[in-house]
Amino acid sequence: MHPDDRETLRRLLRSASTQQSPWVRLQYLPQHEGWHQLVAQTRRIQLGYGGPERLFGVVRDDTKQEKRREKAQAALTAERQRAKDVAEFSSALITAATEQELQQVVLTRLAATFGASGALLALVDEGRLHIATDAGITMREADVMHGMSLDHPSPLPEAIRTGRSLFIRDREDYFRRWPHGAEFPRLGRLGSDYAVSIMPLIEAGNQPLGGWLVTYGSGHRPSLDERTLVGTLADLAGQALRRIRLQQARVELAAALQKTMLPTLPEHLAGLEVVARYRPSRDGLDIGGDWYDAFVMPDGAIALEIGDAQGHDVDAAALMGQVRLSMRAIAAQEPDPGTVLTRTNELLVTMEAARFASCTMLHLDPRDGLVTGASAGNVPVLCAREDGSHRIRELPGGPVLGVVPDTEYREETFTLDEDSALVMVTDGVVEGPGLTLEAGLERVGRLAGAALHDGLNAEETADRILDSAVAVDHLDDVAVLVIRRT
Repeated sequence: MHPDDRETLRRLLRSASTQQSPWVRLQYLPQHEGWHQLVAQTRRIQLGYGGPERLFGVVRDDTKQEKRREKAQAALTAERQRAKDVAEFSSALITAATEQELQQVVLTRLAATFGASGALLALVDEGRLHIATDAGITMREADVMHGMSLDHPSPLPEAIRTGRSLFIRDREDYFRRWPHGAEFPRLGRLGSDYAVSIMPLIEAGNQPLGGWLVTYGSGHRPSLDERTLVGTLADLAGQALRRIRLQQARVELAAALQKTMLPTLPEHLAGLEVVARYRPSRDGLDIGGDWYDAFVMPDGAIALEIGDAQGHDVDAAALMGQVRLSMRAIAAQEPDPGTVLTRTNELLVTMEAARFASCTMLHLDPRDGLVTGASAGNVPVLCAREDGSHRIRELPGGPVLGVVPDTEYREETFTLDEDSALVMVTDGVVEGPGLTLEAGLERVGRLAGAALHDGLNAEETADRILDSAVAVDHLDDVAVLVIRRT
């Protein structure tokens, strides 16, 4: 026994109780193995009437279970850290006010956030690349790309020129695709020691801005979800860079970034129409924290979310971006809506965010219409049917995100019938100076039911709801998400 546990074991063996003792943890060292984690329990029993007393004990070896628990705890800790790093990265990109600040954000955070060995940032100036690197890639190694023409037949200028991300896993892949590419020093170790991921920094309809290159060492290969997330951040960096170069005010930058944070919804979903609408506030800085999102999960289900970050300013837009990106990152590992809200709440509480956010998240299986949902202080969901009827469904859950620590968000499961629709809204749609929440929900429910009864599709239904909200003295920013099962 471990010296620290010997007295505990002696007390257990000397027990005179005829009741079962509590389980006691002990450390035990077998002859040819490392320390084992044991738990033991005893009970004193008399054998027969007037017979002798004997001490019976049960010993269980929890070594493997303890290792599994430690492994699971380490994975959870890593997941929380990744979500926190992504949120901080996106927030720093949003608030960068100069090219130097943007460069510092990328080179200090990019490799560390995604477990990479090094990062390089290339910005386009008069058709040529200007390179900056972090500590993982020296400028001597990257010098061959500094000043390179955007037309050069190499992967970095190609990604920037075409706006398409690239992943190079080995040397053979490189020479097959770029036989006349630049001979940069690490090329010889491609595949055996590291891989390369390249993401362009772009803004639709504008000239190429630049890109970043990330190297992965020690055999690490990023997953498709991870590369997609890196690409999302690259899009965000591209928006920031464009606004910086045009010397826009910080508020104008935040307004443009908010539009990019509201994602392009998946198209051509079998048996589903998913449509969103957003309109900013008429008050204050004309920007806000409302958001929506919809994306396909690995199991084929559709994740749907809508929410509202507190405020109508730059900080609200920044928090909205943090929450949406964090929920996407968490949902890739933990698809249950209640778990996603729980982990997101833990992240915001840990960050000591000055704002809070309300949110509803649904997990919809398009094959059978099964819906699992949870809410963090958001307004109820509306279910509309083809016969013109509707139902207000108030989901279980908990308080708004970022306020109460250790909150567990409960879920509810229900079925969305064919030729029916779910309508998810933020509070600006159903509340106003002359409109109570109850009256607003009834109004939207009637509008949605009538739209389905009139044979309108999801696009027309969403437009009808949004136009009605604007007509009733709309002051807050508003978001509408309509999901119709066909």
